[in-house]
Amino acid sequence: MLDFNAIRAQFPALAQQINHQPLIYLDSAATTQKPQVVIDAITHYYSAQNANVHRGSHSLTAHATSQFEVARDNVAEFIGAPSSKSIIWTRGATEALNLIAQTYARNTLQPGDEILISEMEHHANIVPWQIVAEQTGATIVKIPMTESCEFDLETFQSLLSEKSKIVAVAHITNVTGTRPPIEAIIKSAHQFGAVVVVDGAQGIVHEKVNMAELDADFYVFSGHKLYAPAGIGVLYGKRELLEAMPPWHGGGKMVEKVTFSATTYSALPGKFEAGTPNVAGAIALSTAIDWYQGFDRSAIEKHIHTLQQKTYTALNTIDGIQVLGYQSNASVLSIVMDGVHHQDLATLLDQQGIAVRAGHHCAHPLMEALGVKGTVRISFGIYNTEQDVEYLIAAIEKAVDML
Repeated sequence: MLDFNAIRAQFPALAQQINHQPLIYLDSAATTQKPQVVIDAITHYYSAQNANVHRGSHSLTAHATSQFEVARDNVAEFIGAPSSKSIIWTRGATEALNLIAQTYARNTLQPGDEILISEMEHHANIVPWQIVAEQTGATIVKIPMTESCEFDLETFQSLLSEKSKIVAVAHITNVTGTRPPIEAIIKSAHQFGAVVVVDGAQGIVHEKVNMAELDADFYVFSGHKLYAPAGIGVLYGKRELLEAMPPWHGGGKMVEKVTFSATTYSALPGKFEAGTPNVAGAIALSTAIDWYQGFDRSAIEKHIHTLQQKTYTALNTIDGIQVLGYQSNASVLSIVMDGVHHQDLATLLDQQGIAVRAGHHCAHPLMEALGVKGTVRISFGIYNTEQDVEYLIAAIEKAVDML
């Protein structure tokens, strides 16, 4: 049985006080806190390994290159990718989605082609497709959600046609924690020859994935939501698609030979990794994966779901508080308070040491569909405990009394 209090103790940031109150961190959907082992990995790289990779002949660069590529292999194994050559380092999920849009999509879409996007998506999985649609003459098609904030599979299937070229969908949504039926989505899209891009930023930490089985054409995620640092992310793509895609950024490392008459590019994955990469970030992401894999992931998710359901039950007893789009077995809850701005509620919680997210959560279309300007989002991580829930509910009750 996992000792979640002992796990919490591995996160130094959680030992601090905020506004003279113990920190209760309930914003893991925005970014997770980092365990000491990940912090140590970053420190060790810069204190003992610091060197550029894939260039130079000295021992430091050789060792850094080895660790950098071991990290890539580790990520490939973590997501069940057939080859580590299909793993491209990026700054995060957002950059990965833009890379796909500006390489694969921009070079394949034609006027009249359609890009299907769920209305529950984060802006990072909407705006890059709008930009490339303007560049190519393609059309954006919205996939609606149901009244219960679930992916409308039946309507999606009715929208598919020979014009459908790209389907963009989240593995798990960031506001309600909805888990679209991505397996069925991929299967249906492929029947029409459409390429499926899965935004795994929220899903990767909560569910094991296997790219060989899932059959997604592209899958992206960020390290900072997986207990790793900010500034490192992963783009997985089917190798045949990546091979056919042109480079996006030009510079050092992504070339074989440069002359003023022509340039030849590196093979995968180097073709998409121009310049000096985030070596420390890649190593720290690999460390975070090893650390996380050391736990029983099903036990972690059971614990998180228990916290979410306990919170939901308690919130339903508080007058004036409404949970929007509740999904059982999720890691998030989005709430509004009658007649009170979401930022005011979040500020009162912060004054009591409780960190939550307030706003539109980079999901304007979803907010519009829900009929609200924003929400307060509560999201759980591996380090949260039942005591955190008790503090939260007491703080919300106090805020309601004050407002």
